[in-house]
Amino acid sequence: MSPEHSLGAILTAMVTPFDSGGAVDEHAARGLMRHLVDHGSDGVVVAGTTGESATLDDGEKLSLFEAAVDELGGRATVVAGTGSNDTAHSVRLTAAAAARGVDAVLVVTPYYNKPNERGLRAHFEACAEAAGDVPVLLYNIPGRSVINLEPDLLIELSRIDNVVGVKQANSDLDQARRLLDESSLALYAGDDGLLCPFAEMGGAGGILVSSHIVGERMKEVYDLARAGETERARAIDAELHDVYRTLFIAPPPSTVKAALRLLGIEAGGVRLPIVDLDEAELADVRRMVQALRPRVAAARD
Repeated sequence: MSPEHSLGAILTAMVTPFDSGGAVDEHAARGLMRHLVDHGSDGVVVAGTTGESATLDDGEKLSLFEAAVDELGGRATVVAGTGSNDTAHSVRLTAAAAARGVDAVLVVTPYYNKPNERGLRAHFEACAEAAGDVPVLLYNIPGRSVINLEPDLLIELSRIDNVVGVKQANSDLDQARRLLDESSLALYAGDDGLLCPFAEMGGAGGILVSSHIVGERMKEVYDLARAGETERARAIDAELHDVYRTLFIAPPPSTVKAALRLLGIEAGGVRLPIVDLDEAELADVRRMVQALRPRVAAARD
């Protein structure tokens, strides 16, 4: 990724705070954005998977994009989640996000439809055109979309002027190396546990969940790995594996919101079909937060 397209290394896939009635809480969202940037995040991804994009309507998404640009513009980057499995819808939302001044858009592989390679290519080309001059990050997440964006296709898509990077939620390190060797794409880890290995091979950073609560530590992992201090980076990363695991014992919106609440940051509940944690899950999150408190939570008190 060229310097003019640099979006930062630690991008947090931000949860969407809701009020007691289940509506988007913009005040809480702005507060969470500031908190994340104060604690290690170079930017935020708004209305991504962890932001419950599937149950946000377009008006809610656009209001969140506007709030993020207003709150963080010039201080941190704002990446808008604009992809869906409907190309026409993705195009409209991408164009609307670009018009609101976001720094980049994140476009996921169309899910459920299972398009072939020609369909995938046409989908991403249409979204990139709708984005205009705004950088586009592709989102490869075969675990949710069924389809893996193969390296050959990603390399081809990288030739589109404003397609600048990929969020790679695929643990195949050989595929990641091919993208770094044969394309201009900025490689972002799409799973928290991939941040360190991707950084070691020259990746651009990560679009992460655990950075809600250990953003500074994840930034340290990335910086050390890129500096060649592999042993220290891996040691810190190993210390964080319990956080990575715990935040995925249930769908992350619910675990992250519970962890934030335990740290004194209110983000509300979740929208169906996601549900709040049961007692056993909440106890696991509470144990994880208590274990972190001497190093992390105290800095937020």
